[in-house]
Amino acid sequence: MWQLVLAYFIFSWYIILISIGLIGWYGARKRYNLRTNTPPISLPKDPEGVSILRPLRGLDTNMYENLETSFIQNYPTSKFEIIFAVADDSDPCLAVVRSLIEKYPHVNARISLGEHVVGVNPKINNLMDAYRTAKFDIVWVIDSNVSVVPDTLARSVASFSAPTWSGARVGLVHHVPYAIIPDDASNNAFGTHLERAFLNTNHAKMYIALNALAIDSCVMGKSNLFRRSDIDRINASRLPLAQQVSLPSDVRGLAAVAKFAAEDAEIGMAVWHELGLAHVLSADVAANALGSMSLHAYASRRARWIRVRKGTVIAATLLEPLTESLVAGTLAAFALRYLTAGAVSVWMALLVNSLVFLVIDLDVRRVLTGRRFESWSEAGLFVMAYMARELLAFPIWVYAVCGSEIDWRGERYTMLRGGEVRKVQRRGREPALGGRGSYEPLLSSES
Repeated sequence: MWQLVLAYFIFSWYIILISIGLIGWYGARKRYNLRTNTPPISLPKDPEGVSILRPLRGLDTNMYENLETSFIQNYPTSKFEIIFAVADDSDPCLAVVRSLIEKYPHVNARISLGEHVVGVNPKINNLMDAYRTAKFDIVWVIDSNVSVVPDTLARSVASFSAPTWSGARVGLVHHVPYAIIPDDASNNAFGTHLERAFLNTNHAKMYIALNALAIDSCVMGKSNLFRRSDIDRINASRLPLAQQVSLPSDVRGLAAVAKFAAEDAEIGMAVWHELGLAHVLSADVAANALGSMSLHAYASRRARWIRVRKGTVIAATLLEPLTESLVAGTLAAFALRYLTAGAVSVWMALLVNSLVFLVIDLDVRRVLTGRRFESWSEAGLFVMAYMARELLAFPIWVYAVCGSEIDWRGERYTMLRGGEVRKVQRRGREPALGGRGSYEPLLSSES
């Protein structure tokens, strides 16, 4: 009897997983499939002003082109400003920024130098002065390795007025991230292709699905807009129990999330739980330019994300392998063979499972990127990277859950319960956050 119950339970979970994937696929096709043919949004006579904050550190892949997309938004120049937050006055990124400011003198753009330390999170420390001196209430925080199309700002501001299923006011607008590899021979490391295959398929599909289901906050901090008047009210006091930590009640705004490793997830949680406001995915994407990433760097990056999630939502992290198509498909194949008394072959079920996930994921990639593969060699490389990502997912998870320490821009930290981090060893002079050359957060809200 217990074998029968287990088989039904496993197969039922597999059906739920497939259903969530289909929701993500449908949402991707509905939201992004025709975005390249979408006419420019009609702006009101007096649109709301927006302060665009770009936290910078070092030189990112495609940095000039990424930052330039903020200058060419189809929005009245009197209604937006760009603030580049740079902690060190000797940072090489300043040369890029100054050249862009010189190129677009009609755009209100400036540099905010120095950092205000309010916690362990250097991205928040770097943003504090720019955030406090921003001219407008709506703030758009966008990473330096992200580019957007010219109508993104207009559509995002319009999304604050979008209706929500709960009837709650929109408190945060965000964009699904997808990966691009610039035309650069140095970007041909296999880890880069693994990262692209992951972000443009399974991650994007689940990100869209979870936001469509709107059961809880699911936010990745690549490109987010929120109102400063809202964020200034949060103090992280009403986060879910698994994420609560001791915070002084008088610490509010960005400073309230400065002790967390994943400030993007915590801001999203606070907007959702503490303020009771909704999130909306705009009909635009955040194009994340990938630099060269080795296989080891890719595995380390995935392990770091898992360890951050383990410190934040341990139950979901422990169950995470059951959301992967290979693990879930294998269990479902054995369950189906048992339920059909051997009439269905395990290998046949696994083959069908792999083909179904591959077809769905490849179409999600097509919709997000807006193009099909240009050659069989390009398609073959992507599919090979996709399959390698699937095979590596479980071993990386096993390695990650067996530890709690993370490398965070040259520093060694231990993840604590609730998403906090504690420095355990200083291994270099570089105190930054995230990946190479940027203030990328530790956590993607893929879980």
